[in-house]
Amino acid sequence: MVADPTPQTCPVGDYTSYDTGPALTFFQRMDAYQDGARPVMRSEEANGYWVFTDHEAIHDGLQRTDLWSSSAIIPTDPNPPFRLIPLMLDPPEHTPWRVLLRGYFSPKRVRSMADEQRRLAGEIIDGLVAQGECDFVDAVARVFPATIFLQIMGMPPTKLPEFLEWEGMILHSGTDRDRVAAGTGLVIEYFAGLIAERRAAPDPDATDIVNSALSWEIDGEPVNDADLLNCMLLLFMAGLDTVSSQSSYMFLHLATHPADRKRVTDDPDLIPIVVEEILRAYPIVQTARKAVKDTEFHGCPVKAGDMAVFPLSAAGRDETVHPGARRVNLDRDSTKHISFGGGPHRCLGSHLARQELAVLLEEWHRRIPDYGLAERPTEHSGGVWALDDLKLRWNA
Repeated sequence: MVADPTPQTCPVGDYTSYDTGPALTFFQRMDAYQDGARPVMRSEEANGYWVFTDHEAIHDGLQRTDLWSSSAIIPTDPNPPFRLIPLMLDPPEHTPWRVLLRGYFSPKRVRSMADEQRRLAGEIIDGLVAQGECDFVDAVARVFPATIFLQIMGMPPTKLPEFLEWEGMILHSGTDRDRVAAGTGLVIEYFAGLIAERRAAPDPDATDIVNSALSWEIDGEPVNDADLLNCMLLLFMAGLDTVSSQSSYMFLHLATHPADRKRVTDDPDLIPIVVEEILRAYPIVQTARKAVKDTEFHGCPVKAGDMAVFPLSAAGRDETVHPGARRVNLDRDSTKHISFGGGPHRCLGSHLARQELAVLLEEWHRRIPDYGLAERPTEHSGGVWALDDLKLRWNA
């Protein structure tokens, strides 16, 4: 459904769902959108959609499943031909899937992985120290969290380069829908084969997600293969992408802010605060929702079927909530944020992500305390903002 003509009182901005530019371009643009239009503006991309720019409206929208559906999460695609599970399910259908998955990402289970994660991070970084430089995105950010994800899923680490190629096809192909579809097909085909293999030769002692999923039930009925594959596809995309992108922005900040970097090196106990403050200042997820009925939402005349973006970057950098929000302040009184989302779809892997980011900071700065940019990186937007590269240099 196409919305009614945009009211004259609603500013129109040049927000688009995908673009490229020098690093931090999109955070700066979002700051400008927020300064010029609160709590909402209108994008004329595709058939048009709303972009909420105010922390309160964004937080409210993510919680109001009675008004906003997750059945569509790309603002230019209100009727998607796919259904990522459980991300694109609304309550109550969403709830049993959350129950099935949450144990794999519980605080207790995540803490049990910490020593192995430190070992892995140290091994990766030790292989770089003597080089004096690296592309952090390719050498660390993509490899470290993805390897951990493969262990949780029960997938072979020897195939990591191939998995990363598929992930790039799905999530970083911009507007090339054919390449996205091809990557999606490769992942679905792989999981279909893997599930068939595990069914043919089950391992009763295995505790990974793929093996466990073979016996999942919802309301007393086995999960069908189509839903199972859609769930595996979502986990694949999230597990190989989000921490990679977030850690890259974290190290970009530290590479360009030597005072903050020195504090991390001098006082490792500060690392949990560093993680939270950088998560607040550089939220990478910009999600969308579809209106389920006509309503007025924070003064915006929404029609059923309208799409709206709820950018976490605007929420985290809202200076009415966080004074001086657009700069990292490691002495901030509160680092509370919604960079993992809000409502029933709040990130299931937040405990894992926090620990991975903290481990990376600790192990990197133990070995490479002083470093800087070798050249200015570039980035691309989308549902998840990401750096294309991050070339760092240090004295070997």
